Amino acid sequence: MNDMSQGFDIHDPKLPKRIAEASMRSGGYPYDNKLDRKTYEAELYTLQLQLVRLQEHLINTGERVVLVFEGRDAAGKGGAISTYLEHLNPRISFSVALPKPSNREATQWYFQRYVDWLPAAKETVLFDRSWYNRAGVEAVMGFSTPEQTAHFLEEAPRFEQMITNDGIHLLKFYLDIGHAMQLKRLHDRQHDPLASWKLTDIDYRAMSLWTQYSEARDQMLRKPDTAHAPWTVILANDKRRARLAVIRAVLGKLDYTGKEAETLGGEDRAIVLSADAFLARQDRD
Repeated sequence: MNDMSQGFDIHDPKLPKRIAEASMRSGGYPYDNKLDRKTYEAELYTLQLQLVRLQEHLINTGERVVLVFEGRDAAGKGGAISTYLEHLNPRISFSVALPKPSNREATQWYFQRYVDWLPAAKETVLFDRSWYNRAGVEAVMGFSTPEQTAHFLEEAPRFEQMITNDGIHLLKFYLDIGHAMQLKRLHDRQHDPLASWKLTDIDYRAMSLWTQYSEARDQMLRKPDTAHAPWTVILANDKRRARLAVIRAVLGKLDYTGKEAETLGGEDRAIVLSADAFLARQDRD
């Protein structure tokens, strides 16, 4: 694969033409253009109404939900989470984005600090990155050893089995974007005074490690993809389609009082894939 970041300076206010032109279709994305705003807002309203009904069901039954969001930098995880939570009660539906482990946490069982954030009755917790940091950024950046990563990949299915055995609904999403799209979004972020704070030293270093992140992603999707906690991969070059797909997937998988399946719309099979289907693609970056 050609490295699209070669010769690219994120600080240059002018986005290279080759990146701008290739961004939407990069990574084998099936659409040429974003979903139009009118269609997006109409579908989103319908789905968010159903999310409110799901919330009411969880309040009445005490059921618990965990949503895990993984993906490269600028994949759209934060936006998908914010859209999901927009009209829900923040006391019982909230996101968790844990910082770098403290010195004490670094000596604990790896999953321990995530356990503290698992939901109580009625709650929905959305992890903006999760325990899969160990198989992603930690592995690529050298913050964990190959032995630690291999051990994690063996233990993650067991940890998730304990979660689901306790009755928690666990859904895992990997938002995948093409190389050119990531460069475009990082460039846009760098030159947006309201968003430039999101860029970190890790983001800058990651730009030259695309292939390594791809290998880590594939390993993450392959080993901990289980019947009790399967991955759903969403091609996310278009944020609007990706946000709708996330909400639709959650509503489709969970049973709740007042569910109107006919209003949810069909799953977009062009961008919503199982881990196996995604890994079988020849045009993934």
